Amino acid sequence: MSVPSKFKALFAEETNGNIQVSVKELPASVLPDGDVTIQVEFSSLNYKDALSATGRNNVTRNYPHIPGIDAAGITLEDKSGTFKQGQKVVVTGHDLGTNTFGGFGEIIRVPKEWVVELPENLTLKESMIFGTAGFTAMYGIERLKRELIMPESGPVLITGATGGVGSLAVYFLSRMGYDVVAASRKKEVEFLKALGSKDVISSEELLSVSEAPLLSRKWAGAIDTVGGELLDSVLRQMYSKGAVACCGNVLGMKLDTNVLPFILRGVSLLGIDSAFCERDQREKNWKLMAEIGVNDLPEGFYKMVSLNELSAEIDLILKGGQKGRVVVEH
Repeated sequence: MSVPSKFKALFAEETNGNIQVSVKELPASVLPDGDVTIQVEFSSLNYKDALSATGRNNVTRNYPHIPGIDAAGITLEDKSGTFKQGQKVVVTGHDLGTNTFGGFGEIIRVPKEWVVELPENLTLKESMIFGTAGFTAMYGIERLKRELIMPESGPVLITGATGGVGSLAVYFLSRMGYDVVAASRKKEVEFLKALGSKDVISSEELLSVSEAPLLSRKWAGAIDTVGGELLDSVLRQMYSKGAVACCGNVLGMKLDTNVLPFILRGVSLLGIDSAFCERDQREKNWKLMAEIGVNDLPEGFYKMVSLNELSAEIDLILKGGQKGRVVVEH
């Protein structure tokens, strides 16, 4: 296998101050320097990709650009000698798809440190059903486990549960024996119960609580994908020695709360920096996801799209209309 001279990509360009995307054929010479050149077979759509593709929130500093923070494919070339030609690999996070050309292109070139060998019992397609969303969910679970939040500790709450991270957190935790309660503003009770949620509540129920600095104890652990005032409410409802893994800011980056959950109940607020997770933990997360696998995911959890269909899916995720996962097949 050799590196093709040209490849197709979803290309984001700035025109009259606006970012527009289109599918283009590009010369391989536009790829950045790096150790490992990979033929991407599958990618997936994340909210961060949609921001990059539309020039929002300064996710991407310079255009033109190829978004896509996830990529799974075959090694074409590795100048470092770390990966063999033809080896199946996965790249998620780091700078991929933010300021380095990403997985919405048929070819990527990245540093060897970004690349992880695909676990034996996972296909390239299955790895992108999980993607960064699944990786982030599993990383949050691992952080909770470090705080000794185990199945016997009590119920675990997942906010934003119909999104990619939230839905896979429900799926993974339920398969690991936890009692999971899913919170979402969308009325997707059957979908969430099919993933393994024991109960489903509305996000409004979490938000319409008293402003008292402490509330009744309800949750041993939580994975919050929403942030803002909802995270404040969750923190005030935690068990003593409970923990919340935080990985999202849908309701904003500002957190207005108080110290009593931390100093009277010993609650821990755990940051999930999945893009820059340590390599040992990164490999462990992928192995844990592979052990659970995709076979128990409910029908319709993900949909397959081509590059030509991706623009419409970007619009949908920005409007909050996506459920589950979108997998991109090159």
